Amino acid sequence: MKVLVLYDYPPSPGGLATQGDLLYRGLSEMGVDVRAVHFESAQEKEWYYRWYKPDVVVGVGYWGHTPQLILHPQRYGVQPVPWLVADGYIANYQEVLNELPLILVTSNWVKEMYVRDGINGDKIEVLPVGCDTDSFIPFSKDDPKITAVREALGISPDQLMILTVGGDAASKGAQEVMQALAIIDKEAPDWKYVCKVWPQPRTKLQNLADLELATKLGIEKNVTYATNTISRNFMPYLIAACDIYAAPSRLEGFGMPQVEANACEKPVISLRAMGMLDTLIHGETALLAEVAQKIVVNEVILGTESGFEKKQKVTFNEPRTVDYRANVQDIAKYLLMLMHDPVMRDKLGKAGRKRVVANFDYRIVAQRFVELMSDKLGLK
Repeated sequence: MKVLVLYDYPPSPGGLATQGDLLYRGLSEMGVDVRAVHFESAQEKEWYYRWYKPDVVVGVGYWGHTPQLILHPQRYGVQPVPWLVADGYIANYQEVLNELPLILVTSNWVKEMYVRDGINGDKIEVLPVGCDTDSFIPFSKDDPKITAVREALGISPDQLMILTVGGDAASKGAQEVMQALAIIDKEAPDWKYVCKVWPQPRTKLQNLADLELATKLGIEKNVTYATNTISRNFMPYLIAACDIYAAPSRLEGFGMPQVEANACEKPVISLRAMGMLDTLIHGETALLAEVAQKIVVNEVILGTESGFEKKQKVTFNEPRTVDYRANVQDIAKYLLMLMHDPVMRDKLGKAGRKRVVANFDYRIVAQRFVELMSDKLGLK
């Protein structure tokens, strides 16, 4: 079997790039004949189609990437199998997607979103995102690499470090976490909340709004926004430096950082919804807040980014949930429990790593991919 994997290659630190690269690595280590190419590189993709002649082209992205992941290989007679996430609503390309023999998605919730929006569920298989469990491992608090991370962030050895990682922090539930921290501040041990966000123009205003909220809540001295560019090599040490990983995400098709935190034996606080229902188990590997609010819309404005020639309004027959908000009181309760109970933190973390190794290790995901190609497409 020859596999061409389309993603942000060479990989940037982002989630989709990591998703594709870990599949590529896993297949390569299994001995599968596999190549990787940037999903937007039309010339290089065509080059591979002509000489490499892949049996299948696996494209990592979301439905809006259909031209690059599906239509382009089809133009050259090559079989595409997209591996997709969702962004709340599948607005276009239903006909193209329904003609495919197989679509991979990252969680059961993503599958539900595609089926809700008109995609044939019989064609959809869940393939979780892989985790590098050789890199994301537990470290001693005294490890010099861990102490160096904490020192650089201005966190003393006796402070509890709460961490959220994302392209921006608000989408990962940071505002809800800050509200919860303000509620428990007087009862909690000494703490510091670190939000690691990526330096990009679209997040600057959001970061300012988040910091303004921290100031209004009176906890700004305990909140740090880290906006430096970092590599994936640094991520295991950043996550391992925290005591609690908190990300009650507003929209999450899988939750890679939550899984990586569990792999580092860190307890996770998240939301009892979406992809986290696949990746986290309440009371065993994580504490999951209930949904307090669903953000519902009756219509959206879509344009070229969604494959339309010009902007147009799409009105729904039934209102669509496009975002979630976690219950702040639940988050506050769970934070206080974990902050006061190191035994519980250790128990959740150890159970979390055990589950990640058994279910989400990138080699297990690659093996599952090979099985799906055999079962669904007859490829060997």
